Amino acid sequence: MRLAIDVMGGDQGPRAIIEGSARAAVERPDLVLTLFGPIQQINAELSRLPQPLAAATSRLVAADVPESVSQAATAAWAMRRGGATSMACMLRSLSSGEAAAGVSAGNTGALVALARRELGMFPGISRPAISTAIPARGGRRCYLLDLGANVDSPASRLLDFAMMGAAMAQCIDRIKRPRVALLNVGSEATKGSANVREADRLLRESASDLSFDYLGYAEGGDIFQGELDVVVCDGFVGNVTLKASEGLTRMLVERVQMAFESRLSGRLASILARPVLKRLKRELDPVRYNGASLLGLQGIVVKSHGSTQADGFYYAIQRALQEVEHDLPSRIAARWSRQ
Repeated sequence: MRLAIDVMGGDQGPRAIIEGSARAAVERPDLVLTLFGPIQQINAELSRLPQPLAAATSRLVAADVPESVSQAATAAWAMRRGGATSMACMLRSLSSGEAAAGVSAGNTGALVALARRELGMFPGISRPAISTAIPARGGRRCYLLDLGANVDSPASRLLDFAMMGAAMAQCIDRIKRPRVALLNVGSEATKGSANVREADRLLRESASDLSFDYLGYAEGGDIFQGELDVVVCDGFVGNVTLKASEGLTRMLVERVQMAFESRLSGRLASILARPVLKRLKRELDPVRYNGASLLGLQGIVVKSHGSTQADGFYYAIQRALQEVEHDLPSRIAARWSRQ
């Protein structure tokens, strides 16, 4: 299996992306990763890989692309002048069939615009939605979308997001009838923006024809209760919700650890509770949930956090591999045609 990697998008530079790629390749002997970026920088980072990861260098193939998309670039710039960048070349390898999926930590607006052009959308969908899984109670997870591809979405697009999110939960988590809700400022019918209220009306009118259960409005805290499989919102609200939950998670884990270590008795308790704390941190660490899908494209593209370290990028690659193994675009397309 071959994946395409844009090594130039992350805030940390190529090092974190290449190290995360090497870790994924070490675990999967059948995995080949094409690294798009300046070949001198790629080779320099490959030569610095620690010994356990260096064994994978034969399956990390450099594709020399000197140009890149900066974090400050606009989607319009990417469409006009970004055709020769590492991001565009990575996407082109997907459209040509050379790679099964692509992963980038680069500029979100540019990635969405270039992916639409290079891969195309499912018929009837105008724009991709960015979605990721949020950990919830009972070991469950909830898919949240959109996370930033569409800052201000009309009601018809929110309806599309609900359908795509439900298809994601059906394909990846094998949920026969996902429970879907619209994120709002309250459960009352009169609350929320005009777009959200209109989307609620469209979903209720279409309820008998949908392959999921629409449960109405949800508030922010409902995302984590384990009673919803998909929560739909526009990209501005979704991005703020995701980043706030990640920051809160990190703070809570640190506060729990500090509370144990603040006193002598606490230090002893900390030693005894260390396995539990380690498990808590592992289960809630946002790094493990890095990697968001661009749904609606005729191909698999995963967006990693721009600030991710090697571990985070490794998990983004795992997300892409999971979607390849489930043949996600084809299965979403099949479900979409039946809606």
